[in-house]
Amino acid sequence: MSDRWVAVLSGGLSHERDVSLRSGRRLSAALRTAGLTVEEWDADGELLGRLRRHRPDAVVLALHGGEGENGAFQSVLELAGVPFVGTDSRWCRRAWDKPTAKTEILRAGHATPDWVSLPHSTFRTLGARAVLDAVVTRFGLPLVLKPDQGGSALGARLVTEADELPAAMVGVLSYSDSVLIERYVEGVEVAVSVIEGPEGPTALPAVEIEPASGFYDYASRYTAGLTEFHTPARLDAGSARKVAELAVAAHQLLGLRDVSRTDAVVTEDGNVHFLEVNVSPGLTETSLLPMAADAAGRSLGDVFAGLVERAVARGGRVL
Repeated sequence: MSDRWVAVLSGGLSHERDVSLRSGRRLSAALRTAGLTVEEWDADGELLGRLRRHRPDAVVLALHGGEGENGAFQSVLELAGVPFVGTDSRWCRRAWDKPTAKTEILRAGHATPDWVSLPHSTFRTLGARAVLDAVVTRFGLPLVLKPDQGGSALGARLVTEADELPAAMVGVLSYSDSVLIERYVEGVEVAVSVIEGPEGPTALPAVEIEPASGFYDYASRYTAGLTEFHTPARLDAGSARKVAELAVAAHQLLGLRDVSRTDAVVTEDGNVHFLEVNVSPGLTETSLLPMAADAAGRSLGDVFAGLVERAVARGGRVL
């Protein structure tokens, strides 16, 4: 049994609160199985008071969306000097903003679907139809529209016809002030989790995602039976190596720490295209990191118990 006790932070007020609570419950159970003492804390106005009264050895964030991934709660933990598992606040901000992350990945020589990111004000000023017509002329169809910040595919939509674009745009803007419009790349969608250990970041086996609807949206992610997963992904050895290398490269290029998950598409000709990166991967019953850990012969509790030890060793320092 470990003498460590940790606080698992979940919930919060983002659109992804329910998913975060599910992740938090599963992670807490896994850490208890690994021998740690665990308390589950909601990310609310009582947090700083709890930290003052009952300081844990480390905090493990199971927060998704909003302040849990954009660096806000990480900043608060840094101010309080409390060790935590995950990326520090400054680098969270870069990964959270999808266009920024894509730009960094592209600059490093990796492929990512062509895109444009436009704020709501641009559609209002220039006229949504004129702007969307320009997008179709530039990129063609199909297109993927999604919030430029956010997770769990909330608001994301695959558009195959031009007349679907206005409604898709409105749907995205209900979750974000800006729309990321991306050329759709057909291929095998995979997710690759990266875990840091004594020898640095290591990619777990890729998870192949096969949604029944053809698009991995929110419902496909969190409704059992709507998506079939293959772990390891059904890739040839060369493609499997490429997606692992991309995930580790994204982890390092974007300054991520402890754990991350990179989403990518492998085309028929074997090219790998970066989609986005997640600093707080989901840990629910249908989430991908636990599947990858299981395929690697590692339990979720042991993986995160190791990350807790890394966090404790760092202390509350901002690195």
